[in-house]
Formats: sequence, structure tokens, C-alpha cells
Amino acid sequence: MAPCNFQLAYFFFSVTSLLLLSTVIQADTNIGFSVDLIQRDSPLSPFYNPSETYIDRLHNAFLRSILRINHFKTSSSASTKALQSPMVPSGGEYFMEISIGGIKVLGVADTGSDLNWIQCKPCKKCFKQKPQIFDPTNSSTYKLLPCESPYCTALEKDKRCDVMGNVCGYKYSYGDGSFTEGNIGSENFTIASSTGSLVSFSEIIFGCGHNNVGVFDEVGSGIIGIGGGPLSLISQLSSSIRGKFSHCLVPTSSNVTSKITFGTSNLVSGHNVVSTPLVDKEPKTYYYVTLEAISVGKKRLAYTSSAPNITQKGNMIIDTGTTYTFLDPEFYEKLAEALEKAIGSKRVRHPSGLPSVCFQVASDHSDLPIITVHFTGADVKLPPVSSYITLQNDMVCLTMIAFDDIATFGNLSQMNLYVGYDLENRKVSFMPTDCTMHSKNA
Repeated sequence: MAPCNFQLAYFFFSVTSLLLLSTVIQADTNIGFSVDLIQRDSPLSPFYNPSETYIDRLHNAFLRSILRINHFKTSSSASTKALQSPMVPSGGEYFMEISIGGIKVLGVADTGSDLNWIQCKPCKKCFKQKPQIFDPTNSSTYKLLPCESPYCTALEKDKRCDVMGNVCGYKYSYGDGSFTEGNIGSENFTIASSTGSLVSFSEIIFGCGHNNVGVFDEVGSGIIGIGGGPLSLISQLSSSIRGKFSHCLVPTSSNVTSKITFGTSNLVSGHNVVSTPLVDKEPKTYYYVTLEAISVGKKRLAYTSSAPNITQKGNMIIDTGTTYTFLDPEFYEKLAEALEKAIGSKRVRHPSGLPSVCFQVASDHSDLPIITVHFTGADVKLPPVSSYITLQNDMVCLTMIAFDDIATFGNLSQMNLYVGYDLENRKVSFMPTDCTMHSKNA
């Protein structure tokens, strides 16, 4: 399966108009603002199901991770520069509030995606959704893009062009047969910051789908792309936010929302900060880093991948949309053996059958070794909550799973880490942080 530069995920609409009052901050250089991130299984999420157990949610997150990780699979027979099809038009683990053309929405904030996409009238064919479908004819600020636009060119194989009208279009097909087709346009985007202020950006490029067929959720669909490609929200806001954003993901047990910060305010800084270079590879959507080793306590295990076409440099993707961290199967077995020896306990089966290494441990978890992830130039000591999932008082499971392709650093491993992306200086930084306190103070 080829990598995907553009992933569709759920995008939730509200028909409530968002009036741009005096609290709106017009986009300018050096801007900085924080936004709430709502985890998919949080009670604040539209997908929250109170009847599900914690193990149920982990199992469902694992299934979503497997679908998503297949999007990253490399293919020697296809151009990695082209926007490639994911398995299914669903997914996403964190949501943020945003307004497109004056309509407030709750959309997926996804580091593994680029183009922003919503349904639009008139519909040749639109899937059923509960809220009103966006009508660009009711907006005085919506504009169509011409075919010669560099954003249109960036669509590559998914570009469609109405030569007579000189209108840029797109058609994007998914692995399950679903597809979306429409025009590429621009519109004002407004983001509600965690302080209550509204931050407005003009002429943001997004997909306006007029022909959308397949398995989509009625709540709505679309995405807020914060990947590294030219169509992403991050890339389009680059001059205003100086190519910088950061996030601090709270543990799943926390009763507060995580935060994502855009711009130069609240930079990841301090004596505990470590940084690793971002590796430039195709497709540019993903944030590639080099994983050199993982340590269990003082036992350092050099990381290697047995998968074809995976070079050592840039062998891992950092991705908030994948729940678990995925590692090469041969290396994963060595990691499991080192954990077994360090903990002094035999492995046990995961209660729901997930392929994650689990152990019977002391009830106070005093026997759990520290896991350190060694990136180039950055030794990231994972907090216990980022390394282990407690399923019972005396049973923990690793937040990492084996996978036979490119490694992925998932969101469970990023909890209680302040992670900062600096796209101008091409680096990502990490700092151990109590993200619950950070969110309360942001």
C-alpha cells in the first residue's frame, strides 16, 4: 500500500454561525495561540460511547491504528509524490474547533494529512449528514482556484481541471471504493483559541466536495490537515506562525483537554528539551525522524528494520493520528525479551487479544523499567504513562506493537511530552511535561 498524502477523517459541523466580533485577531506575523484538542474517546467527543470499557476503547483504537498504519506502507510501484489512497475514509484521534466561511465545525487535527476537505452544495451526490451542508454561494469570501494555481499543481494525480472555466478540481478515491470529487477553493478560516479569542486567516485553500459517495458518518466528514505538505493548514499559515506548532497530549485518564499551540508563543524550551532533525523525504506530508535505538533501563537495543525500501535515515514517522507506536517485528521481539528480563516476569496474553506485550507486575508498578527512545541527537525518556497501559492493578501492556514497515511514533507514546515542531529549522523537540497542568495553564 502506498503512502497517503491526504486522508479523509470525520469533520463535525454545527449550523451555528460564528460572528466575527471585536474579539477576532487578524492573522499577522509572530502570532501565537493555543487550541483545545479533544481526544476521540473523551466524553467531550461526538464518538464517546459510555457503554464501552477502557479495554473496548483500546481495542477499537488498535483497529483504527492498523487501518491507518497501512496508509504509510511504502510501494516501489507507485510515485510517492502523488496523493495516495488510504484504506478507508475514516479515522482521527484528536479534534479541534474551527470555522470555515462562518460555520463552526469540529474537525480532526491530523499530522498525517494535508488537504482540508468538506461537503459543499450543489450536490451531484452527497452522503447523508445531520448538519447543513456548506453552500459557497452564500459566502462572499469563497473563491475558486484557477488551474494554474500552485496549490492545484500540488494535487498531482488527483488534479482535475475544467479548462473551459479555468477551475481547479480534484477527485480523490479511497481503498474501499468511496470517493470525493469537487473544486479547490479558498475561504476564511477562524480558530477559537483556548482563551476565548478568535483568530482569523483569510484565503485558506480547501477542497469543496460536490460529488461524495461511500461509507461516511452522518455527523459530517473532512479534515484539518497539519502535515508538512504544501496544502496543509500548517504550510499555509507558515509565514504567520513562523512554521512552528506544538502539542501536549494529556493522559487518557485526565479530565482536561490537550492543547495544540500555533506560532511562537509557548515554545518548547528549557534545560530538559532535546531535539532531533526532521528528515526530508517523500511524501512531504509526514514528519520523518531517525530512530537509532530504544533502551530498557540501561540495556540499549540498536534499531534496525527488516522491511524492504526502509532506509535507516528517516525510518520513523511521528503521528498523532496513530494510537500505538509501531516497530519492526524482529526488533520488537528483542524489546519484549529485554522487558521480560528487566521486569522478571513472563509475558501474558492481552485480555482482548491485541498483539501487545503484557506482563504481570507488582501492584505499585515499582518493577517497571524506564524506556528511552533514542532519536538522532535526542534521547527521549518516556514517562511511565507513555510506555505502559495499566489494564489491571497487576497487569500492564506496552504502548508499542510490531509492524513490518516504517516505524511510527504514536500518540500514546507522546502523552506527557511537550512536542514542538519547527519547520523553518527542520527539527522536532521533546520535553517531559505534566500535560494536564500545562493545559490548565495554557
